[in-house]
Amino acid sequence: MRRLTRTVAAAALAATLALVAGCSGDSDKSTDAKGTGGSLEKVTYLTSFGNFGRDSYAWVAKDKGFFKEAGFDVDIKPGQGTGSVIQTITGGQAQFGPIDLTGGILQLGNGEAKDFVAVAAIQQRTMAAIVSVEGKKIATPKDLEGKKLADTPFSVVRNLFPTYARLAGIDGSKVTWVNGEAQALMSMLGSGSVDGIGQFVVGQPTVAAVTKKTPVVLPYSNVMQDLYGNALITSTKIAKEKPEMVKRFVGALLKGLEYSLEHPQEAADILKKNVDATNPAAAKAELELMAAYVRSSNSGTAIGTLDSGRVAKSIALLRGAGALKQDLTPDQIIDLNLAPKA
Repeated sequence: MRRLTRTVAAAALAATLALVAGCSGDSDKSTDAKGTGGSLEKVTYLTSFGNFGRDSYAWVAKDKGFFKEAGFDVDIKPGQGTGSVIQTITGGQAQFGPIDLTGGILQLGNGEAKDFVAVAAIQQRTMAAIVSVEGKKIATPKDLEGKKLADTPFSVVRNLFPTYARLAGIDGSKVTWVNGEAQALMSMLGSGSVDGIGQFVVGQPTVAAVTKKTPVVLPYSNVMQDLYGNALITSTKIAKEKPEMVKRFVGALLKGLEYSLEHPQEAADILKKNVDATNPAAAKAELELMAAYVRSSNSGTAIGTLDSGRVAKSIALLRGAGALKQDLTPDQIIDLNLAPKA
């Protein structure tokens, strides 16, 4: 009887130890896979402007498991430009998204938006531009006078245009703007209903593919130096209350960005898999053009870094051009504690 009792007790102890070991193993696997030891945190991410190749890095971060490894289940939705992305994030409908940093400065400095902060740079130089096509008799900024341009109401290209016009010697009152959705702008240009559109420099391949014409590009960077391009933002509430969560998300997204630049064809194919309307060749070409903007002489080889001195110069430029109603300091628009270090 004693032998039977000891045998039963030993079996029970072995089963208990096996169960504990199994639970511990599951917990370790969960921590390794998710980086947080808990369930995946649901996050809504907005692209900067529609679903073009330049924004494919978010889809890459999701497809390659970078978001999951960092503990996130990410829902990616198409953004409609700087102002719209800011409104959606500060309104709580999304947690992260890229905006043109100069556009963010304009929004904040003119009282049109608040309660957001930039936590990483996507492009170290602005890619904002007016894009037309051959046959529209547009070759210089001055040629825009008397022309009709289209863009979303909240696009940085449109909101920064008065400053660009002033610095480029354009009479902005002679330029007509009409509204258009992000994904429809190139078709509007191709149909001839407008003479030009607000667009990023890297959009040239997609413009050519959609319009079947040769693009003509007027980059804002030709007259405005030192301006950042897109920067990842979140709400000030999330930045304050969940700093470690923000850092994890930034790391995963930038990992997707770096991978996309190193493997543009794969990134374009991943975007096509998720967004059926994608033109893979154009998406690949956009990423190849964007590489020079993500890494520049200002940032060396670092990805995602922000510099308060450069932001101060941008603020001074806009202030000097009369584009800001109130002065700002860099720490009102960027959080260096959450941004990657140079």
